[in-house]
Amino acid sequence: METLLYESCKQMGVLLEQHQLEQFLNYQNLLLQWNEKMNLTAITEKRDVILKHFADCVSIVSEISFEKYASVIDVGTGAGFPGIPLKIVCPSIHMTLLDSLQKRIYFLEEVIAKLSLKNIKCIHSRAEDSGRDIQYREQYDYCVSRAVANLAALSEYCLPFIKIGGMFVALKGKDAEKEVEQSQKAIKALGGEITELKQISIPYTDLQHKIVLIKKVEQTPKQYPRKAGKVLKNPIK
Repeated sequence: METLLYESCKQMGVLLEQHQLEQFLNYQNLLLQWNEKMNLTAITEKRDVILKHFADCVSIVSEISFEKYASVIDVGTGAGFPGIPLKIVCPSIHMTLLDSLQKRIYFLEEVIAKLSLKNIKCIHSRAEDSGRDIQYREQYDYCVSRAVANLAALSEYCLPFIKIGGMFVALKGKDAEKEVEQSQKAIKALGGEITELKQISIPYTDLQHKIVLIKKVEQTPKQYPRKAGKVLKNPIK
């Protein structure tokens, strides 16, 4: 598994050191242990965890160079994807993991402790609530998110967290072009501007996904994000 992880990341231009490989394998063990008592992932084969979770998340680093000490928030992190892999690969960044389920926060806190990760914290909250909180609103250089919702709704969850000049990085699947087209008005209304759509292939798999890069060019209007439920039911059009 260690060799598979190293080689898959290497093919994407990311060289992992020995202690980083060990952190990933410890993370994998914790993920599979906790998954026996709570639903964290449907992917349970060790090879698949390496490629479909870890390498998939690391692919962001093959396209984005996070500045040293950049502040990053992972919205709807779930089992820690992509936030924890990004933190392992880029240890200098300041990472915040946000999730609405307390049980997942307990899992993430154990991962952070067992992997001895520094400058990383968890927030138990809905994005609609913390996105309105001055403690978090427009405080981050980057927001990352992976397969949480369609891009119009996801942008309303994520863009409020980002400083002007910062970047929203969304990991999306095969329908990314369609989602980009359908979310143009929403993204503009929220103060964003799509700058790039990058296609990524994950080594040793037939998986392909897209990374959507959205720059924050204006402040997000105060009415966004709307209250829980409205964002998904009535995306901005």
